[in-house]
Amino acid sequence: MRQTSTAPRNNKLKPSSNLIMNGSVRVRVIRTLLAIQNGQSLSSVLDPLLNSLHDGDKGFAHALLLTTLRQWHALARLLDTLADNPIDEVEVRTTIQVGLVQLLYLEVADHAAIHETVEAAKEIEFAHSTGLVNAILRKVAKNPSKFRKKCDKKHSLPNWLAYQLKQDWSEQYDELTQGLRQPAPMFLRVNSAVTSVEEYQHALDGAEIDADIVELTTGFKVANSSESATPTTLSTKGLRLHQSTAVNALPEFALGVASVQDMHAQLAAPIINKALMAKLSAENNSAESANTDSDSDESNNNELHILDACAAPGGKLAHWLELISANDESSLFHVKQGNAETSPAITDIKVTAIDNEAPRIERIRENLQRLNLSQHDLQQAEKSVALNIVCADATRWQHGKNKKAATNEPVFDAILLDSPCTATGVIRRHPDISILRTEEDIEQTALLQADILHNLWPQLKAGGYLLYVTCSILKQENVEQMQDFITHHNDAVAIEFTDDCSWGIEQAIGRQCLPIDSASGDGFYYALLHKQGLG
Repeated sequence: MRQTSTAPRNNKLKPSSNLIMNGSVRVRVIRTLLAIQNGQSLSSVLDPLLNSLHDGDKGFAHALLLTTLRQWHALARLLDTLADNPIDEVEVRTTIQVGLVQLLYLEVADHAAIHETVEAAKEIEFAHSTGLVNAILRKVAKNPSKFRKKCDKKHSLPNWLAYQLKQDWSEQYDELTQGLRQPAPMFLRVNSAVTSVEEYQHALDGAEIDADIVELTTGFKVANSSESATPTTLSTKGLRLHQSTAVNALPEFALGVASVQDMHAQLAAPIINKALMAKLSAENNSAESANTDSDSDESNNNELHILDACAAPGGKLAHWLELISANDESSLFHVKQGNAETSPAITDIKVTAIDNEAPRIERIRENLQRLNLSQHDLQQAEKSVALNIVCADATRWQHGKNKKAATNEPVFDAILLDSPCTATGVIRRHPDISILRTEEDIEQTALLQADILHNLWPQLKAGGYLLYVTCSILKQENVEQMQDFITHHNDAVAIEFTDDCSWGIEQAIGRQCLPIDSASGDGFYYALLHKQGLG
């Protein structure tokens, strides 16, 4: 979802998307922060900042920018207590907050932090504020531990978001709000079609990169041919690096052996893949019990059609394609048949991926290219996988139909919906979210999610599965969205996650991961829906 915000007042500097960086490191960081406050995302301004600097300055600039964003709201509240009169000029407030971060969090020498920040105020043409900047920073420098404790005491979120988290997660509130201020760990997903997690960990050891294997267990109950539920479990393995590392330092990264992906995000593809395998097994058992052998049924059993909606940047799609391509029991081509002589194996899988912006579609293609999962690569493989990537609006898109002729015909055996959301679960990685999001975004996003669900659900075949995923930690976008959806769709049944799950918190529907533990993944919500009816 696009990031939105209200532009700050009294902002003389209005950096464009083509931010021209000049001046000292601190000035460039200040200008980048002003651009973010004007509505630009961190991802759009970070590279221009770093690319404008000498290699020796990039590390400091990155730490200064990211730490300032993570502590932004707490610093703002501290600043209000330090000033005798309200400071309305956004440039001045931003400059002082950059100075405070140096003193309180980055352990920059007092004289350097104060002098260089005062000089930065002059460079951005706010020389009239140098006395104020100097006085406030000197006051803090006299007792930094006192002010650090004061800054750390409460959350560093906008008050509206803190209030909502208090309503949604009262028991976890303190840990959650403090956890959102910390950097997130770096996780890797290993391409199971190429190598194993254990083998890649060994390769990392050889490159002197320390990493731990993280294994998450997922249990859920899937419908079977007798209309009851059968427990099933699966294991998802990834790697957590002890320290974040540049991707070009990772062994064979450019060759597609591994990808950077949050550990909780790595649950999506295995869950929907396992659910689809359960669907195939149930259909095979049902066909054998009924002793049916019609040509049409056999044709349907030979072909699968799956959808990844809102697929960019393609991490979950790539993971699913890796599982399909793997030569093991995780592949849909290797579903156990009840009677191998009479039950046809899957011979064709059609994968459709959609997203609504051309640049995001290009990112999908680039990621799949690196992983050797483009349509050309898939065509060269022994297994028949057809991939179609479409730029389309998920609230209106109909498979194989133009808008006028759309009929919402059921086509898909499984749908992975990585739904647009406020992304509040990934604030650790994208701290600009706490500045760019507004309270109004929640309601607008929930309406968008509902529109997408209502459009895609009729395109799912009876007996099929839809996995609903968000990287939000707000219940209105997650469990409450699912409860409302099921209320309005009698053929939608929530699949129960069992106590075998080693991740997340059980909800009335689905499970919620919270970014509390500094060693664990981000905030993600998962709900698996089954569509009732005859296949």
